[in-house]
Amino acid sequence: MGNEQAQGQGLSFFERYLTIWVAVCIIVGIAIGQLMPAVPNTLDEWKISEISIPVAILIWLMIFPMMAKIDFSSIVNAGKKPKGLVITLVVNWLIKPFTMFFFAWLFFRFIFSPFIPETLATEYIAGAVLLGAAPCTAMVFVWSYLTKGDAGYTLIQVSVNDLILIFAYGPIVALLLRVNNVIVPLDTVFLSVLLFIVIPLAAGYISRVILVKRKGMDWFQNVFLKKAGNFTIIGLLLTLVILFSFQGDVILNNPFHIGLIAVPLIIQTLFIFVIAYLWAKWWRIKHSIAAPAAMIGTSNFFELAVAVAIALFGLNSGAALVTVVGVLVEVPLMLYLVKIANKTKHWFPESSVVKHG
Repeated sequence: MGNEQAQGQGLSFFERYLTIWVAVCIIVGIAIGQLMPAVPNTLDEWKISEISIPVAILIWLMIFPMMAKIDFSSIVNAGKKPKGLVITLVVNWLIKPFTMFFFAWLFFRFIFSPFIPETLATEYIAGAVLLGAAPCTAMVFVWSYLTKGDAGYTLIQVSVNDLILIFAYGPIVALLLRVNNVIVPLDTVFLSVLLFIVIPLAAGYISRVILVKRKGMDWFQNVFLKKAGNFTIIGLLLTLVILFSFQGDVILNNPFHIGLIAVPLIIQTLFIFVIAYLWAKWWRIKHSIAAPAAMIGTSNFFELAVAVAIALFGLNSGAALVTVVGVLVEVPLMLYLVKIANKTKHWFPESSVVKHG
């Protein structure tokens, strides 16, 4: 497919050291919050329906380039190799959100209960739910490339997931939050979905159609998307700085909590990868489809999770903190899983052996 070359990019300098940048943002954000408290206090006043206007703008900058990558015309080819798509959809929407809730509930409510107050545990579980219900949209193209995945098929998987995301994310989040005794108004949930999924997705699709028609696919992929990707970097880093300017007191008073939060997130990531990867092995799917299929469910659309956590619970909430810890642990953990996938390539049949995947 024409998109294979576009997705065939390894980790950029920013992506390779994402964990370091996040750590730097934590330090800078906390310093601003402690030394210049007027900054977060002023930003906190710029709201519409409890949604921070500055953060919303940064989130759009962050998400829009990812949505512009999606080629929904590729979905017409989804039925040609159904097995990989079935694994992705079942794991992402019928397993992952609920196992994330279970691990978060187990650790925050019981195992870590001596260290985490009940009210904070509730917020931490909510943040984990927001992460678990959002399958990866952008970084999965990198994981696909690093495992020599079928870029065209990865594009199909991501495109289908994004369509489902529009309709399934809100109800799943609302359901699991209610189970966690967090009653969030449905209109707030769906407003978040509208702001941070539907609008960026529509803007990305319209931009893609117009720019490809005027400038051609080569310019769109190799010029526009690369430049637009810089906005993702700027949006993510500035969002994290703002977020941690609000989170300073929580972190300084509970630095141990960062490590506690990471535990169920890491276990969930490994658990989902094992389910999807071994399922693909059992079905004898080609490795070029099996590895990306496992990676999509394993990693998270953390940009969306951060945005919705801030919209629903606020910049200084435990839920927002959990989504940022998700950013902190994801890249090194996913690189480790990429190595595992590459070392176990011999588990899977060659393309010449299996004609359908």
